[in-house]
Amino acid sequence: MHSIFHAAAAVFLLHFFLTVTFSVGIRTIGGGDGSGPGFGFSEAPDYRNGVECPVSVNKEVVSSCDPDLVHVAMTLDSEYLRGSIAAVHSVLRHASCPENVFFHFIAAEFDPASPRVLSKLVRSTFPSLNFKIYIFREDAVINLISSSIRQALENPLNYARNYLGDILDLCVDRVIYLDSDLVVVDDIHKLWNTALTNSRVIGAPEYCHANFTKYFTDGFWSDPVLSRVFHSRRPCYFNTGVMVMDLVRWREGNYRKRIENWMEIQRKRRIYELGSLPPFLLVFAGNVEAIDHKWNQHGLGGDNVRGSCRSLHTGPVSLLHWSGKGKPWVRLDARNPCPLDHLWKPYDLYKGSSIKDRSSFPSSIFLGFSSYLS
Repeated sequence: MHSIFHAAAAVFLLHFFLTVTFSVGIRTIGGGDGSGPGFGFSEAPDYRNGVECPVSVNKEVVSSCDPDLVHVAMTLDSEYLRGSIAAVHSVLRHASCPENVFFHFIAAEFDPASPRVLSKLVRSTFPSLNFKIYIFREDAVINLISSSIRQALENPLNYARNYLGDILDLCVDRVIYLDSDLVVVDDIHKLWNTALTNSRVIGAPEYCHANFTKYFTDGFWSDPVLSRVFHSRRPCYFNTGVMVMDLVRWREGNYRKRIENWMEIQRKRRIYELGSLPPFLLVFAGNVEAIDHKWNQHGLGGDNVRGSCRSLHTGPVSLLHWSGKGKPWVRLDARNPCPLDHLWKPYDLYKGSSIKDRSSFPSSIFLGFSSYLS
């Protein structure tokens, strides 16, 4: 009984702190009353830099190449759009210098909501946001994807993170990759300042107590040639939904091809059951810059089959991640939320319209698009 009481008290306190904006560098301007053309989303408050924030060299034009900015990459599609908008909102709300964050959105070529529609929607929801949308050609990876234990994991856009070194402008040499089913409740600049030591390519929270063997089939572990990949490493599980990536080292090491090689083996041998995670483990596990666990309180969506409720891991929280089958917006709409889903709700800007009705969107375009493998 005492443990239940303490858990409930912890959730209440966390909810209180998360719903109060306290970043010292922010000047907040009114907005979000839903009266504007939000196309299903209310306009977010206009989070601005405080006087403490560094000023970019080029103050007039914000460039995706500006190394002084925090660069964040996310996918953007109609199915997870509500989660993506909430994630962006959370980053801005807690960033010490929100105008110094640049978002790189990866959109699928054949999504029901076109990149133009998504651009219009993002701009109407976040009028002052620094962002660029890139078009991901799904045929770049479609023939490498094998079946998974959950159909959602087979979405080609899940594999876009493998191609960030190719998709993003070559001038972008470092990026934070974030999944769409999370909220950041701390200053993103702290994560950005993570040092990748010893020529490591990525940084992420590691979980060395997890049963690493379960991520691969018995056939993989019984094959001396395949399993030898881990002989010189101490592999630990990490979740690919939150990563700091050095894109210069990524491109120089041709890590996209290394991941693709394992996907090709999977098509022939069936060495794992999950989607885009195992190839990352095969290439990087044991050689990851370990980031504090508070930056990925993952698994809040339950497992990949039932999506049952989960509790927080012990320790501080900087990022809440609903990895797994259950998504907070789905459970909240069904009036069957898990307790922690209420921590996601303060960042939700959705107001009910369907983005699949494209008749209300003008055909004008608001920024240039880049197309990978066009």
